[in-house]
Amino acid sequence: MRGPSQAAEPLGRGEFVRVAYRLGRAAATGVLTIQAPRARAEVLVLRRGQLITTEADALGREASARLARLAALEGATWHFDGGTNAYPPGAVGRQLPLARWVRSHLEAQLDATRAERLVAELAGVRLSVRAGEAPDPATCDETDRRILAAMSLPRRLDQIWPLARTPRFRLLAFIHFLRSVGALAAVGVASERAFGSGAGSGPHAIDPRAAALRVLGVVGDGDRDELKRAYRRLARALHPDLHPAATDERRRELERKLAQVTAAYEQLAQ
Repeated sequence: MRGPSQAAEPLGRGEFVRVAYRLGRAAATGVLTIQAPRARAEVLVLRRGQLITTEADALGREASARLARLAALEGATWHFDGGTNAYPPGAVGRQLPLARWVRSHLEAQLDATRAERLVAELAGVRLSVRAGEAPDPATCDETDRRILAAMSLPRRLDQIWPLARTPRFRLLAFIHFLRSVGALAAVGVASERAFGSGAGSGPHAIDPRAAALRVLGVVGDGDRDELKRAYRRLARALHPDLHPAATDERRRELERKLAQVTAAYEQLAQ
């Protein structure tokens, strides 16, 4: 993905899973280094998109826990030395597929509360999958394929659900995964309806203040100081100038997200 001569990039909140997913999906070989403040660098050896585990961790449990810790880091940096030949003997049976771990990790995060929040945030928005970002077909089951087929054209959640023919929570978990790794393309603005929590559907009133709080990641009403801290944290993570090695597409995405965060903060600060 990146050459060894490039400088390390800041790793914003939630970005580790995107980095890991793209390296896994691209079947990258090399060394991924994560440097957190005041901590030893974490070095991950990859072979064709799979993390090489230790001899004592053939099942990958320790590696999975290690990746989960890295996913929770804030203020870290990352760089990837692509093409590095660091494949130890005997490692054939000690590999953890990165893209598969990312999906499992993200889908496990979704609970009923987050699922309802996701429905409210995406209500009325037409969704599709970004070209080149969908999961490897070899890792998809029949349900995945139905969901992806339903999202081959931009459609709303209430249109995707009957086409996918899958339980609601299963669909939302897959969409949460796609959204978290940057594979979800959204067109339009939220409406006041989404498919409901039961077998039927019902209206969801959109509270502008609640929507703005969600953008900032603030739970509850949030006082002025909490809003300011949340805004500054997100602004630092999203400012394009702090991502000098980002592609033009990535910079545009950062600019769009920063504009959303700024608008949400200005609305709440009034």
